Amino acid sequence: MLEGALAGLAAGGLYAVLGVCLTLMARLVRVVNFAQAATGMFGGFCAVWLVTKAGMPVWIGSVLGVLIGGLLAAAIGWIAATWLSEASTTTRSAMTVGPLLLLISLSFILFGNKPQPFTPIIAGPAFSVGGVVISQVTVWTVGMAVVVAVGVHFLLTRTRIGTQLRALSERPTTAELLGIRSRPLSIAVWFVTGVISAIAIVIVAPSQSNDATSLSLLIIPAAAAALLGGFKRLDLTVVGGLVLGVLGGLVAQINEISLVRNFLPFLFIVVLLLWTQRKEVWDAAR
Repeated sequence: MLEGALAGLAAGGLYAVLGVCLTLMARLVRVVNFAQAATGMFGGFCAVWLVTKAGMPVWIGSVLGVLIGGLLAAAIGWIAATWLSEASTTTRSAMTVGPLLLLISLSFILFGNKPQPFTPIIAGPAFSVGGVVISQVTVWTVGMAVVVAVGVHFLLTRTRIGTQLRALSERPTTAELLGIRSRPLSIAVWFVTGVISAIAIVIVAPSQSNDATSLSLLIIPAAAAALLGGFKRLDLTVVGGLVLGVLGGLVAQINEISLVRNFLPFLFIVVLLLWTQRKEVWDAAR
């Protein structure tokens, strides 16, 4: 059981990183970005192509692929900031479904529908706990989730750019009247979260199901993690991602219920939604 739980931490760290990106997008640019994982997936696939077809070294190809993922996210952000700046959060979020489907389809056309031969950029054991080996990938993904969450909290609360970002998210019209350039800041948020997503996917993809659909649908457990924090709290988002990963690892060890692993994010979302609406439900039942 311990082995399964610790094995699930690598996936949990990935969920947490993507969930933190979703939380940032929701807080700062009023979007639940359904294409968050898809841009990272496409950047990762480009990295694989650059390494296997163009003959680039792994690190150079990986860096270029990550940048492509960030630029794709920035392009979506430019569309949102240019034509949907005054739209509601629901409308802006619904818009991102289009890029999600487009990137999945484009990856099938350009790279085929089979899993890609990712070259591990981080591999090997890190240390052991109770006789169970913890991989470098697990350490990096969990560490990345924590570092990103802490770094973002510091940025938003201790820096001038963070103050501008918070003003932009809370009082966009007032912020613009005060001279804060909303469009460049918004696009920058899209770019940075796209880069972070691509980095996480490039690290984890060699040890996960890495076809286009599976990687793009990582948005579901990421959204479940972000929902624990109400798309506002970064610490609870990290906890949610890690808990989902550990639960998935535990369930996978039990043959009788191993198939439930695929439905855990949906169950997680349903339970959280019911819990957040408990007061209204209980009041109606009285």
